[in-house]
Amino acid sequence: MSSSSVSSSAKLLPSVFERRAIVSLAALYSVRMLGLFMLLPVLSLYGASYQQQTPFLLGVAMGAYGFSQALLQIPFGVLSDRLGRRPLIIFGLILFVGGSLVAAMAESVYGLILGRFLQGAGAISAVVMALLSDLTSDENRSKAMASIGASMGLSFVVAMSLGPLLAAWGGVSSIFWATAILGSFGVVIFLVWVPKVELIPKRDALAVPQLIWFTFKHTELLRLNLGIFVLHFVLMANFVALPLVMQDHWHILREHHGFIYLPLLLIAFALAVPQIIIAEKKRKIRGVFLIAIGLVALAEFWLMTLPSSRLLGLLALFIFFLGFNVLEATQPSLVSKIAPAGSKGTATGIYATCQVMGVFLGGSVGGWLVQYHGLNQVFLLGGLLSLIWLVVAWKMEPPRFLASVLMPLPAEYSDDLALRLADVEGVAEVLIVPAEQTAYLKVDQQLVNRKALAKILDLERDKTSIK
Repeated sequence: MSSSSVSSSAKLLPSVFERRAIVSLAALYSVRMLGLFMLLPVLSLYGASYQQQTPFLLGVAMGAYGFSQALLQIPFGVLSDRLGRRPLIIFGLILFVGGSLVAAMAESVYGLILGRFLQGAGAISAVVMALLSDLTSDENRSKAMASIGASMGLSFVVAMSLGPLLAAWGGVSSIFWATAILGSFGVVIFLVWVPKVELIPKRDALAVPQLIWFTFKHTELLRLNLGIFVLHFVLMANFVALPLVMQDHWHILREHHGFIYLPLLLIAFALAVPQIIIAEKKRKIRGVFLIAIGLVALAEFWLMTLPSSRLLGLLALFIFFLGFNVLEATQPSLVSKIAPAGSKGTATGIYATCQVMGVFLGGSVGGWLVQYHGLNQVFLLGGLLSLIWLVVAWKMEPPRFLASVLMPLPAEYSDDLALRLADVEGVAEVLIVPAEQTAYLKVDQQLVNRKALAKILDLERDKTSIK
């Protein structure tokens, strides 16, 4: 089945085909991310049980999966275009389960680091998103991506609450045993529920090696790549230090930390949703984005003071979560809007690589600062990096609210087809890729005349049939 027929099937049977694809892939994404996130709130508190541990090495262990993901994410995507999405996803899940088992049985911090590295080596996030793109029509792709984003946010909330409970019951190893079980369940989800179809790879789904440098040096995308690096650097560094602050400065028992994170995250998420809606529906994304960066910077400098008042400290933590939720949701949307026609997959691949490099370096540098310079220096660095990001982001141009549209072309078409498509109201960019028989468009969905686009392509098909 071609990608165009997939789109047609989705339109005819959305409840049977597209909804099944969206729900199953969102579930697969959730169980994997749940396992990765559960370690964040507990490793600093329970890591003393590992031989040869130091705060720095525990920070490396926390972020190690980001390093292997950064190395392998784009190669996994390129290979999935050649070998198929399904084999790469299954292989990645097996690596993830294997890494979880290695970490579960580790007695030294070096075994823990190896297990975390292997967990990240199953770098399937981009491949899963590409498969979701393959299996959904243009009209429903935004909803599908939003479903994945929501499932990831829910995984984060559950993991931050469940991790401390599991660690209190069975130590850090219990988290990795649970993660191995979740990963195995992910294999079952994928084999049983995810629709099986043959697909023609599209360049908007994954990174194209020939476009990497061109896309990387795009000024507006560079701002976003810096931003996601800083956001996840700060997140990981915070969770090297925050659990210790909560235990030693705010006198909250470590087994109770999950009960603190749950309401803070839920309220922060509830307050973030209206801001995200305003950003998208009212087209105020630049202002919302800058305010959210300011909130992260404010929270970091506030936490740097290590407030002795538990209430004030938790308020600062809440402000961080609020800013983080808004930024985590709006940045991928900005990447999609800004990426040139035909290069969204490449832009997303670079963006995701910067994100996981932030994970690795945030954990490592955060651990080093805790070991040699103290807890408050972690938050000082986070605040300074957030301010630098705010200055860089301040110069961003308000984005055009453009969506990507893929249009299959007949075997033969006129030389001036790109120009005629570009002349249609609401079309901002057109790229025709002959090898894929596809036109990649960036359009304003509020203005684009889809009937005019369809009419142009119908005329081209009529010419081909006459010949």
